[in-house]
Parts: sequence; structure tokens; C-alpha cells
Amino acid sequence: MPKSSKADASQGNSAEETPFEEALEKLESIVESMEDDDLPLETLLERFEDGSRLAKACQKKLAEAELKIKKLEQNADDEFETVEFNASPNDD
Repeated sequence: MPKSSKADASQGNSAEETPFEEALEKLESIVESMEDDDLPLETLLERFEDGSRLAKACQKKLAEAELKIKKLEQNADDEFETVEFNASPNDD
């Protein structure tokens, strides 16, 4: 099973590119396997790292969605439109 964990770890690098629902399902699967399986410490650590990356990606996607909702504005024709926003904070 460690080989599949390494594959999961490499996929964790693209967690931000994974659709929200898929990332959430992977995260739930990781949590269940950590709770149910009697796994070696190395595997548990790998899964924890994968889960942390997925959780961070999910939180970022939710924050972006919340910003988009907050940025809805009503235009002159009484229609709602979204206003562009910068999802990444400026560090300048």
C-alpha cells in the first residue's frame, strides 16, 4: 500500500487544480483510511500530508467562491454581475 500512497502524494501537488468535489472526496477517503486501517507510521504521515494539501486547496476554493458571491453587484439594468477580483493577496 505504500506505493499507492506515494502516487497520492504526487497527486497532492496538484491539489489546487483538482475540482473541489473530487478533492473533498479524496480527503474524506484519506481520513477514513487513517481511522480504519492499522497503518505504519510512514504511511500515516504521507496520508496526513496529502490530506493537509487537499484541505488547504478546499479551503482556498471555498474562500474564492465566497469572495465571488460577495462581489456580486447590481448593474444599471438591475441585473447582477460579478466583479473581477484578485484571489491571491498582494505581498508588495
